[in-house]
Amino acid sequence: MRITSKGQVTIPQRVREAAGLLPHTDVDFVVEPEGVRIVPVRGLPGGSRGAMALERLRRNGSRITMTTDEIMALTRGDR
Repeated sequence: MRITSKGQVTIPQRVREAAGLLPHTDVDFVVEPEGVRIVPVRGLPGGSRGAMALERLRRNGSRITMTTDEIMALTRGDR
């Protein structure tokens, strides 16, 4: 593996899967005498990834301008 001129390296898929590093996972670098470890960040400032996803959904839900009855009529095909 080679580090690019921008300081980037691609982590092989099998390594990402074994370490549980999903897309958009925040990682930290731990420097040790033997080398460097890449570890997932625990306790993100905004909460867990799941909590942050729910918060985004809640914020986007406030844009809905239809009433529950109007939404139900659409799903049932009532017009």
